[in-house]
Amino acid sequence: MYQVKRESRSEFLSLRGWNYHLRVWGLPDPARPPLVLVHGWMDVAASWQFVVDALREDRWIVAPDWRGFGLTRPEGPPVDSYWFPDYLADLDALLDHVAGTRPVDLVGHSMGGHIATQYAGVRPQRVRRLVNLEGFGMPQSRASQAPGRLAQWLDEIAALRRGESDLKDYDSPQGVSRRLRKTNPRLDEHKADWLARQWAEPDGTGRWRIRGDAAHKVINPILFRVDETLEVLQRIEAPSLVVVASDDSLGQWWKGKYTLEEFHQRMDRVPHLERATVNDAGHMLHHDQPEALARLMEDFLAQA
Repeated sequence: MYQVKRESRSEFLSLRGWNYHLRVWGLPDPARPPLVLVHGWMDVAASWQFVVDALREDRWIVAPDWRGFGLTRPEGPPVDSYWFPDYLADLDALLDHVAGTRPVDLVGHSMGGHIATQYAGVRPQRVRRLVNLEGFGMPQSRASQAPGRLAQWLDEIAALRRGESDLKDYDSPQGVSRRLRKTNPRLDEHKADWLARQWAEPDGTGRWRIRGDAAHKVINPILFRVDETLEVLQRIEAPSLVVVASDDSLGQWWKGKYTLEEFHQRMDRVPHLERATVNDAGHMLHHDQPEALARLMEDFLAQA
């Protein structure tokens, strides 16, 4: 089993009708901004542990489980779909609690990277430095897609209501570990075994279930508008670092419908931008090369 070097502690916070779970490392430091780490889709805050362990110095780090992931659960009735603007509002409320009026160092991976980048353009005064780790956003959509997409959203909510949609369960944490390694062959057995117990939990029937709400599988009914995204990107004031992995995740996912070149063209709108590539890594680059990523992050965040 992977041996944690920097232990985290769990804290819970009531935010916008959700009992938000936070992973926290270190203690508040009035001389330094908090480092806020936000994870991607179907991931959890504990996923940052390997990078945190690889950092050269201790600092105050806060990583939330997004709504419907990990240990963050609704305080009221369950929801049947998730809306992107809610992540921005959750982050805004979290920073009110964590940092008050102080700007933060904000790092996001995948979905979290896109959220962090959008937030930095909407609330530019709240972000001191921004790091986007493969936070690509989505391909351009067309207005003609709207009727079919809304119909699909209704159908998937109905299927969820009938109990026809759920996340896969596993016979043991070892089964979860094997699933993680199948998805990411670079993830070694020790890290996978440790992560499996953060990513899933026993359900009381002898099975292990992913700590994620099945409603996350319901399609987003709102079309992705690149023109809106570009307007947000050009309003980012923080020095920003975009990091991609040497494996082309977009090429694997979208088969030419959305390319890495298109993503970089979008990011050209960010005023103060640096770019970096992590070699021998796939989309889960914070698992594949945590030491290399930690060096990139620390060197960038330490710049005057």
